Amino acid sequence: MTVEIYHNPRCSKSRATLALLEENNVTPQVRLYLENPPSAEELTEVITQLGITPRELLRKGEDEYKENNLKDTDLSDQQIIALMVQFPRLIERPIVISNDKARIGRPPESVLEIL
Repeated sequence: MTVEIYHNPRCSKSRATLALLEENNVTPQVRLYLENPPSAEELTEVITQLGITPRELLRKGEDEYKENNLKDTDLSDQQIIALMVQFPRLIERPIVISNDKARIGRPPESVLEIL
């Protein structure tokens, strides 16, 4: 079983989710997505695996959200994804991917249902 986590070590929820995986004997591939952002294709696949819209994956409190007027409901899914690729801080975290399914670790325990 391959497990990947989109991880930001500065985020307490991301650290807690990684610790929870390790406590459950899961050693995930850690992707520091701020340093190694996903491509538009990868992000589209993750969004599909999450079963949400691109807008639902946005972190609305980030400066990039306001600076790029992401509250504009006329933006297409592709435009939102392109902005998340350009500004990965906009991507909600952490995301755990396993067995073609994904979960956001908020709360961290939610990722256990896909393991």
